[in-house]
Amino acid sequence: MELRVIEKEETMLSIEVAGEDHTFMNVLKGALLETDGVSAATYDVNPEQSGGQTEPILTIKTESDVDALDALESGAQRVIDKAEGFQDAYETAAS
Repeated sequence: MELRVIEKEETMLSIEVAGEDHTFMNVLKGALLETDGVSAATYDVNPEQSGGQTEPILTIKTESDVDALDALESGAQRVIDKAEGFQDAYETAAS
């Protein structure tokens, strides 16, 4: 996975997430929306200005006391924790 920062402010971050599709982006967006201090999280795979299909662009907006990059890190960790929890549940059920 390759990330490219498109725009960065303290309470807003817009990044391109190369090589991902709706499956991963929906999971990440959901995890971000569950993250304290995140006021909005969305992504777009076909922005109007692109003239066609692009890599997903994730945009995060946070409350004034939360850094958007820190929120992305917390959201990504939430995805990891959920995936590990699912894997543990699966291994228990399969045993």
